[in-house]
Formats: sequence, C-alpha cells, structure tokens
Amino acid sequence: MKRYLIGSIVLLFASMLCMCNLSAEKPIKTLLITGQNNHNWPVSHVVLKQILENSGCFEVDIAQSPAQGEDMSGFVLDFKPYKLVVLDYTGDAWPEETNSRFTEFVRGGGGVVVYHAADNAFTQWPEYNQMCALGGWGGRNEQSGPYVYWKDGQLVKDYSPGSGGSHGSQHEYEMNARDTQHPVMQGLPAQWLHKSDELYDRMRGPGDIDALLYTAWSDTAKGGSGREEPLIFTVKFGEGRIFHTMLGHCGKTAENNPAMQCTGFQVLLLRGSEWAATGKVTQVVPDDFPTAEQTSARMDYKK
Repeated sequence: MKRYLIGSIVLLFASMLCMCNLSAEKPIKTLLITGQNNHNWPVSHVVLKQILENSGCFEVDIAQSPAQGEDMSGFVLDFKPYKLVVLDYTGDAWPEETNSRFTEFVRGGGGVVVYHAADNAFTQWPEYNQMCALGGWGGRNEQSGPYVYWKDGQLVKDYSPGSGGSHGSQHEYEMNARDTQHPVMQGLPAQWLHKSDELYDRMRGPGDIDALLYTAWSDTAKGGSGREEPLIFTVKFGEGRIFHTMLGHCGKTAENNPAMQCTGFQVLLLRGSEWAATGKVTQVVPDDFPTAEQTSARMDYKK
C-alpha cells in the first residue's frame, strides 16, 4: 500500500508539471489589472485568475483600481516584479506615473494580454492604442485609425469614416485560423466552434497587427458587419509581446458564463499568456479542444 501511495503521488506531481512543462521553473508572475469596466469585472477578473492559476503555469496578483469617479492619484503600480500583465480594465485614466511605468514595462520586454473590453480603454493614450492595435467605442472614429478586417486572403485597412466598435447579438460562431505557424497556434485546428459570445466588429486603431491568429465572420443576420473580423492577434511594442483576444464576454455569474467557460477561450488565453511572457508555448493542445462541429466547455475553469 505504501509503495502504491508513493507511486500515485509521483504520478500526480509529474502530471501537474506537464500541464505547462515548467519543470523546475517557477510559475509566471502575473499582474491582473481590474476594478472598472463596462462589463462584469467582479466576475471576469476572478475567472481569469482561476483559469491562469488552475493551469499551474501562473501566479496571479490583483491590482484593483478605485471605483469610477473616485480619486485615482494613488493607483500607482509597480510592474517590475512581473513578467506578464493581464488587462481587464476599461475606465478612468490611470495616473501619468502608472502610464509611464506600464509603457516602459512593455517596451522593455514585458508581456501583456489585452482581454475583451480592455481594448475599449484609453482612447487618448497613443502608446496604449499602439499596444492594442485595434479598439472600439470611447469616441473612436477615423481619427483613431482605419477599420481593419480580413478580405481575399489578406488584412485590409479601411480609412472610411465612421465610429469604431460594435457587435451584434451573442451567438456561437466559427473561429478561422490565419497564421498557423505562430507558437500559440501550433497544434490548434484550422476551424473551431466558439460558445455563445459577443463578436466585436468595426474595430479601428493604428492597426499594426504582427500575427493574425484567428478571425470570425460577423454575420449581418446577427447584427454584424458582414466582414471577416480579426479577433485574436499579436502586437509588437518595443521588445514587448502583446496577445490580444476579443473573446470572453463575461456572464452574470461564474457559473453561467458560456464565453469564458469555452475550452477554446481558456486554452488560447493560457497559450497566449505563456507566449506573451516567455516568447514560447510549452503547453500541449488538450483532447477536449472544440472542433468545427462541436463546442467544448470547462465549467469549473480547469481541465
């Protein structure tokens, strides 16, 4: 019995290491910024932390801002201890010192994940908009940069006038791979079915996408643009790596949260986060990844 228990413990420990293949490396120190959003941030930031930490790859600290309209002058953040910053924030401007520190962090090689509505933030902050490449709402228009979408096998930059940012009704939709050679994309399917979510369209900004990973068709029958929209991509900023995912609209509760419970969303968040922090992806594509015909869910945010 003793030998059996020891063997079981060894196997369990080995399987935990294989989840992210970190071996003797420590989990990636991550700062998740939240506290204001036009979405359900009290749920989304908890779920993001669970997904990241349940993988065994990340150790997540939370930086929660003051409430909207309150004094932001004390919200000065230290990014030096971290390799990765995850943005779940849309709201009042940060203090200029925090802006400067964040820009320095990314330019110097820090990793960033732009999650869903975080690309709605900081319309007047040029460096932030460069990091996002595309954003919406917040008064964005042709002065913010072109519309960017996929057409005839290439990205199109459309400088026609109009407001930036919209989406139709929430629904399931197919994700279509573009840059299949990127480390985040290794082993992932060319098409997979995402659970019910917003599909951001008519986004605009500097538009300097480095690697376009996935697009989706924004169906006019659902209130969409009638374009193939870029939804997951990477951006370079100095030495920094940015992983931008427009997926993951948060539900009312963690238990009723289909877009974030989608296995595809979670796996891409984890792979994109590891790549942004380290420049590589060691995680194996799991057997429960969705297919072109069938969605997949991790209801408790872990495999």
